Amino acid sequence: MRNVFRELGRTEEEIDKRIAEITYDFFRSDNKVYFPVGEDMAYIEDTGNLDARTEGMSYGMMLCVQLDMKEEFDRLWKWSKTYMFMSEGENEGYFAWSCTPEGEKNSHGPAPDGEEFFAMALFFASRRWGDGEGIYNYSREAKEILRAMLHKGENGRPGEPMWNRENKLILFVPGSDHTDASYHLPHFYELFAKYAYKEDRPFFAEAAKASRKYLARACHPETGMSPEYGEFDGSPMSRPLKWTKDRHDLFYSDAYRTAANIGLDWLWFGKDAGQKAAAERLQYTLGVVNAEDPYVTYTVSGERTGQPALHPIGLLAATAQASLAVDGPISLGSHEPAKAIAAGWADRLWETPMRTGERRYYDNCLYFFAFLALSGRYVMI
Repeated sequence: MRNVFRELGRTEEEIDKRIAEITYDFFRSDNKVYFPVGEDMAYIEDTGNLDARTEGMSYGMMLCVQLDMKEEFDRLWKWSKTYMFMSEGENEGYFAWSCTPEGEKNSHGPAPDGEEFFAMALFFASRRWGDGEGIYNYSREAKEILRAMLHKGENGRPGEPMWNRENKLILFVPGSDHTDASYHLPHFYELFAKYAYKEDRPFFAEAAKASRKYLARACHPETGMSPEYGEFDGSPMSRPLKWTKDRHDLFYSDAYRTAANIGLDWLWFGKDAGQKAAAERLQYTLGVVNAEDPYVTYTVSGERTGQPALHPIGLLAATAQASLAVDGPISLGSHEPAKAIAAGWADRLWETPMRTGERRYYDNCLYFFAFLALSGRYVMI
C-alpha cells in the first residue's frame, strides 16, 4: 500500500511513533473521544454536541479494525446495537443517528453514512478476526444492514431505503430526493459487491460506478469543491430542508470528506470516471489561490463567505488525504506543481497536532483517517 509519508522522507519508526501517539490521544488521553461504559461497551462522543452519533460510532469501529483493536471494536459495536439499533417501527433495521451518552435516542431517524461505515467495518472485522456468535457474527450483521438499506419498502416491509434504487445513488436520509456527496463511498461499494448477500451484489457494483460519475458532476470543474447536499444531477441543493433553514449548498463541514473519499477510492481501486481530477483542483484552490487563509467557508465556485471553517483541522486532514489521488511519488521539491502541492498538504498534516477543545471530535476523526491513509495503514482487509 502506498505510503505518502515515506515518500516525503519519514521513516517507518517515525510513522509508527506518530500513529501510537494519535491512537493514545484519541482513545486514552484527556483529549480522547472514546469513553468506555461498564465491562463491555463504549461510545464515541461528539464533543461539540455532547451526543453519540452513528457517524462517530462507525468511524471508531473502522479505526479499531484497522488498528487490530478488537476489544474496543466490540465495545463500540455492542453499545451501538444496544442503544442505537431500532428493532421495530418504520425504521426497523436501522440505527438512530443520535443518542445521549446514557443511551437515550435523541432521534429515531437514521443517517446513511453511519450504516455504510458500520457495514464496511463489520466486513473487515469478519475477515480480520473471524465471525463469532450473536451480534459478533460480523459478516451476517453487515449483510443485514445492507439488506435493510437497500430493500426497505419492498414486499410490505415498512420504511424507506437509503439508496435510490433507480439511479443507484445513496440518499441523504431514507426516502429523500437528494444526496450528500460525502456519503458516496464507491470503494466501499466495490467490496459490498463481493461480500453482501449474493442477490444484492450486482446493485452495489452498479452503485460504485454511479457514485464515481456523480462525484465527477458534484465537484466544481474549477475549484474541486462539492456542496454539503446536492441534487441528483450534481448541482448544489439550495432548497431549504423542512427541518432547518440553514444553507447546505456551500463547501462546508460534511463536504470536506468528499476529496478524502476520492483519494482513498483511487488508492484502493484506481478507477476514474472524472472524479479524480477534483482532488488536484481542491488542493490548488485551497493551497495556492487561498494560501494565506484557506480555513473558511466557500461557495462551491470558490467565493469566500467570510465565515470561518467550523472544523479547520478536519478540512486540512481531508484535503491532505486527497493527495492519494495525485499519482506519486510526490515530493516537496517536485518540479510538477500538482505533486509539489500534494506533498505540501501531506507535510502540513504531519506538522499539525490533533485538535483540542470542545470541537475536537469531527476534526480528529478525519485527522486519524487521513494519517492512516497517507501512511499506507488504511487498507482493505
